[in-house]
Amino acid sequence: MRPANILHLGIKEIRGLLRDTTLLVLIVYSFTLAIYSQTKAVPETLNRAAIAIVDEDRSPLSSRIVTAFYPPYFTPPRVITATEMDRRMDAGLDTFALDIPPNFQRDLLAGRKPAIQLNVDATRMTQAFSGNVYIQSIVGAEITEFSQRARGTAASPVELVQRLRFNPELNKGWFGAVMNVVLSITMLSIVLTGAALIREREHGTIEHLLAMPVTPFEIMTSKVWSMGLVVLAASALSLIVVVQGMLGVPIEGSIPLFLLGAALLLFATTSLGIFLASIAGSMPQFGLLLMMVLLPLQMLSGGMTPRESMPEIVQTIMLAAPNTHFVILAQAVLFRGAGLDVVWPQLLALIGIGAALFAVSLRRFRRFLR
Repeated sequence: MRPANILHLGIKEIRGLLRDTTLLVLIVYSFTLAIYSQTKAVPETLNRAAIAIVDEDRSPLSSRIVTAFYPPYFTPPRVITATEMDRRMDAGLDTFALDIPPNFQRDLLAGRKPAIQLNVDATRMTQAFSGNVYIQSIVGAEITEFSQRARGTAASPVELVQRLRFNPELNKGWFGAVMNVVLSITMLSIVLTGAALIREREHGTIEHLLAMPVTPFEIMTSKVWSMGLVVLAASALSLIVVVQGMLGVPIEGSIPLFLLGAALLLFATTSLGIFLASIAGSMPQFGLLLMMVLLPLQMLSGGMTPRESMPEIVQTIMLAAPNTHFVILAQAVLFRGAGLDVVWPQLLALIGIGAALFAVSLRRFRRFLR
């Protein structure tokens, strides 16, 4: 091994990347706009859902129910007639339509059990699922307060004191921003190294390399360090500029420790990218392989749902994936302020998995060159 060859070949890879406009746009988009937009989107939270109300009672109770819906969960409700309700639902103008029947307040005070009709546009699945619960809770609370002539709930003999750590605002954007950075690191490291190898094969420059006094180890190592360095620099800028600056997410732990874990993850994932590219015959085939590998890595690593909610066999299998350990490390360092004394098992796991993937990929890469 000659370090000078590895250095110069890596610089060549970076120059080739700088000439590839498509990959540059992908890098910039993945670490800026994609993270910002995915963090600001709140698909699991009811947000400005369109609601219309048919008030056929025109009583003080029905007026209380109408005024109980307000932003940010709902848009200001439109009071419509019964004949407009179906037409507006068919046109997709309202997600919810609440129909308060005539004499509703009188029947309630008389001890009867009047019914309120709630129509839901279930094509808007996320809002329909959560909004249905919100509306039942809001209407029930208003009816209870009106019946009891008092606002409040019954006193409980036990007081539950909540202390929220690491995310006292329960802001899902804090979790989403950091996890989107982690997912982008995994995706781009595989894409860039694989694309670099396939690009050389399609352009015929791989034969030029074989005619030079360089070894397969030097060629592969140059691609690993150069593409890994690009992704590491982009992730550091994204974490500081986008996550901390633009999104205002507080970082509790050490960013250098996080970047150390990211560098070890990149050692593993760039090797995996070389392995996939040596199997694929072209860029479309590489894309198909990438989908088969990347989706399980992203979904089962704990970055989208907690690992504890998965079957135990899946948790055990995913311990062989490098980004599983990196997600644990990232959450511990960035959210809980953990230090090296806490995350050293994940660092050792990343070193071991990275070394194994590098050895397997190097063997496959030598066969590919032959």
